[in-house]
Amino acid sequence: MSSCKLREILEVHANGLRHIRPDRRINEWRVPGRRSISRAATNARQVAISLSGGEITYFELDPMGQLLEMAKRDIEGDVTCLDLAPVPPGLQRCRFLCVGGYDNTVRVFSLEDGTQLRSVSTQAVQGTPESVLMLYGGTAGDEGGDSGGGGDTGMFLHVGLSNGVLMRTEVDRTTGKLSDTRQRFLGTRAPRLFPVNVRGQRSMLALSSRPWLGYSDMGRFQIMPLSYEALDFAAAFSSEQCPEGFVAVSKGALRILAVENIGETFNQVATRLRYTPRRLLVYPESPQFLIVAESDHAAVPLDQREDLAERLQAAAEAAAADGDGAESAAAAAAAARGPEFDEEVAAQEEQFGPPMGQEGQWASCLRIVDPSSLSTQCVVELDNNEAVTSMCLVRFEGGHEKGWLLAVGTAEGMTFFPTDCQAGYIRIYSILDEGSRLELLHKTQLEGIPGALVPFKGRLLAGVGPVLRLFDLGRRKLLRKCEYRQLPHHVVQLQAMGSRVYASDESVHFLRYNKRDNTFYVFADDATPRYVTATLPLDYDTVAVADKFGNLSVLRLPADVSAQVEEDPTGGKNASTLGRLNGAANKVEPIVQFHVGDTVTSLQRATLQPGGSESLLYGTIMGGVGALYPFASKEDMDFFLHLEMHLRQEHPPLSGRDHMAFRSAYFPVRHCVDGDLCGQFPSMPAAKQKAVADELERTPGEVLKKLEDMRNKIL
Repeated sequence: MSSCKLREILEVHANGLRHIRPDRRINEWRVPGRRSISRAATNARQVAISLSGGEITYFELDPMGQLLEMAKRDIEGDVTCLDLAPVPPGLQRCRFLCVGGYDNTVRVFSLEDGTQLRSVSTQAVQGTPESVLMLYGGTAGDEGGDSGGGGDTGMFLHVGLSNGVLMRTEVDRTTGKLSDTRQRFLGTRAPRLFPVNVRGQRSMLALSSRPWLGYSDMGRFQIMPLSYEALDFAAAFSSEQCPEGFVAVSKGALRILAVENIGETFNQVATRLRYTPRRLLVYPESPQFLIVAESDHAAVPLDQREDLAERLQAAAEAAAADGDGAESAAAAAAAARGPEFDEEVAAQEEQFGPPMGQEGQWASCLRIVDPSSLSTQCVVELDNNEAVTSMCLVRFEGGHEKGWLLAVGTAEGMTFFPTDCQAGYIRIYSILDEGSRLELLHKTQLEGIPGALVPFKGRLLAGVGPVLRLFDLGRRKLLRKCEYRQLPHHVVQLQAMGSRVYASDESVHFLRYNKRDNTFYVFADDATPRYVTATLPLDYDTVAVADKFGNLSVLRLPADVSAQVEEDPTGGKNASTLGRLNGAANKVEPIVQFHVGDTVTSLQRATLQPGGSESLLYGTIMGGVGALYPFASKEDMDFFLHLEMHLRQEHPPLSGRDHMAFRSAYFPVRHCVDGDLCGQFPSMPAAKQKAVADELERTPGEVLKKLEDMRNKIL
């Protein structure tokens, strides 16, 4: 069913068309013979239908409002989908009809007088086209979303294929020729495309194994996934309460939805915490949950909060005086669990801040969170003025009946100037009832701050001050098995892979464990001192490092040195006698240097979408998230290097600072292209775009396609 014009309705059924006029007169058209209508497409003035067997019939409204049959054509094959674009302002009809068939082709037919249903272009596709949709680029429509674009905007054909790929092809508005095809994998289901309204523009809703929204943002077409479950069908919907939404069917239920936070790259859902989160772990087995370690300096622990105690006492007195005090008692009980569970107390703390403690006082807790609902399953408050400094999940050798255990490193009375503490501890917790409860097994005292913990060969490897120490699980405490005491100052990060350990202190130290002698030895380190904040091994010889000055580097051990270390017949006994530059015998080589401009606090390898490429993600102390993508071919690397070089000259920063000097603030930038700078190519004037593209021996459209393809590999 479709609305042809105001107060007019067109019904399409298997046996024909029914046109209901404003004066309630009904005009009907019957399908000839024993055929039936399989597909239909309409706009404000045009109707196109396909009959079984592959015949296309085209109708058009005349000036009197009559629906007239204008042309028909047999395309010798069944039609899978077809679409008509909205009628552009000032014109009587849309000029083209798009048809997809089971022969894996998409055809564009002309609808102009005298050439109706004449094929003007054909494109072969890699799968059966299941859905097609034509949009005008970058032009706002009217309230009904059925307007076309202006004379200077482009027309784009979107095709959803049976293999889950969405194709986007530019259609010449004069000749109908197809060009500049771009592809993106959306999911395991064939995308179904539906027109919706976003910011007053006719946009696209693609329903695959997850819903996607395609819209125009500042002249650029963006397609982003929606944080919602899979939908089956959808249509545009508008009301006073929901001016721009859509009605959808999912699992037999009818739902009216509206899109929020349009234009943001990531969707985020927040939950309240008690203190500042310091560490985060993901439980590796089913059911998965998050383990968060929280800690704050100069904070008052929960059991010493006088305001919460007074609130609980007042609620108890109110309940005793009035028998109907269940609501206040429930609120007080929530506040007793923690201020984050009480809406009133949490609102006060967000506005005025929590009560401040004394200098040197710490408050910490451990929290288990269900990631699907962000609900708290368990909270354990730490006592003894301890601050959480490290945390990891470990499965000890021979302790399979206990499963995964949570190891938490804490420091009592920790200070920073100088970095010291009264005592350090490693707490071992057992995770019970599928993550709903933590049970403390034992607590091992240390002489320094446990700055890093990591599982290693069925044991627990800890960095305690400048000492690297290997522990095994005991009945009453952890048992010390091995240690290495020759690191410079304080271990802040530990990573392990195979028999190698990557310890971050002043920089990164490569250590190897000799099982026969039960010893560690350093066989390589970095010649440049770095105040490391995050490390991540990329492979056996390569590690990514970030420091507190905003530099991100990738360090690699030479291949010949790596082979020599693995085949060392002495087991590393002579490694310490061959040191260079007051360090190890071998030095790692920096293969990538890049200044981010903000302190990086976390590094992770991740894939952000199904079918996407793995990239190196980093998070910064100011809340930024970035990605580093490795080039798969030398051609791509050369293209983006030259594009960056031309943009440095043609599009300098607004602040006037030299781009090369900024990215080389501490180390000369090396083997890394600034994607933020390359992404400013579409915002340049058309003349400069053409000049830069000519230098690259490409067209501006090809450069934009290259940028979009690179972005689609990550997001």
